[in-house]
Amino acid sequence: MKIVVCMKPVPSSEARINIASDGRSIDPTDVEMVANPYDEYAVEEALRIKEARGEGEVIVLTVAAEAARSEIRKCLAMGVDRGVIVQDPALLGGDGIGTARVLAAVIRELEPELVLCGKLSIDVESDVVGIALAEYLDWPHVSLATKIEWPDGKMAKVQREIEGGAEIVEVSLPAVVTAEKGLNEPRYASLKGIMAAKRKPIEAVTPSVDAGQVGAAGAGVEIVAMNPPPARGGGKKFEGEIEEVVPQVVELLKSEAKIL
Repeated sequence: MKIVVCMKPVPSSEARINIASDGRSIDPTDVEMVANPYDEYAVEEALRIKEARGEGEVIVLTVAAEAARSEIRKCLAMGVDRGVIVQDPALLGGDGIGTARVLAAVIRELEPELVLCGKLSIDVESDVVGIALAEYLDWPHVSLATKIEWPDGKMAKVQREIEGGAEIVEVSLPAVVTAEKGLNEPRYASLKGIMAAKRKPIEAVTPSVDAGQVGAAGAGVEIVAMNPPPARGGGKKFEGEIEEVVPQVVELLKSEAKIL
């Protein structure tokens, strides 16, 4: 089985984020970029599927700048077979719909039987790329997967979380599935895997897409401003016996916080 995993480089959740001088983007200085955590679940699941079947190919695909090759290498070190990167500046800087169009164009050429994505990226959290990708490919999809089983080679049984429980969906291949936390626990790259990743190929491609529908030119969503959260005010410290402090706290909750 050939599986494509869509991966997006994002700022580390532990990075200190500063707004750039344009007021519309983040300052990349000293910001560590990592593979989107939800995409790592997708990578791990693809590797498990390949290992269970004893054959197949796993390809990681990203639409990003040249620097994203380091994140691709980390996926190769986990066990992915090869990487594909779309780094044409004209195709970058778009919204989720534009990204899905670009991914779909590449995936049609790769002809996989399964596409796995994270449910969303932690930097934008639009939750749209995987579902839009399935639409452009005209493939069935299941989102928020927490378990994938294989009754046969042509059908997947996917468990997904819904409010108050779980839903099990059967989907025929080819299909798109987006990964939710809990699907698996991503592995750490071994030393052997890290060394092997240096020899694995990363191919740069430029798909044929309508330039007016992708990248910044085709974006239907635009960030007009970014602002840091308001500074937190100082806390209040109460001293005395509990019988004295409790009425003071309750009064402040009523008069200042207005939550009582």
